[in-house]
Amino acid sequence: MKKAFKFLIVSFSVLAFINASFKEKEQKVGNEVPFMPIDSTIKIDSNTGLIIGEGLDLVIAHCTGCHSSKLITQFHTDKNGWLEKIRWMQQKQKLWDLGAAEPIILEYLAKNYPPSEKINRRKNLEITNWYNLKN
Repeated sequence: MKKAFKFLIVSFSVLAFINASFKEKEQKVGNEVPFMPIDSTIKIDSNTGLIIGEGLDLVIAHCTGCHSSKLITQFHTDKNGWLEKIRWMQQKQKLWDLGAAEPIILEYLAKNYPPSEKINRRKNLEITNWYNLKN
């Protein structure tokens, strides 16, 4: 009886350990940080993957309601580039007027996602051999 009890306890412990390791892997995949900062003092919001800083709450409120925060982390530009992107979204995607939040959002984006040489997109396709389609 004691051997069976010990076996049961050890088996349960092993299963609990395996289950915990799978959950840990699932959480890491789900909270994957799309942009890894070079500076280790930079803190990342675990829910969005965005850099924690002044204006983050406004970016979450105005931006992530319509698209993933990964779109923000993939686009790196200066303040004018971010403004152009906002104007494009207002003209083409029906983004509302950001009002007094706009300068704060622009400052946050320009500071935390400035121009970068890191390319977060695939290269454009280079098609050299076109062929005619027959009707």
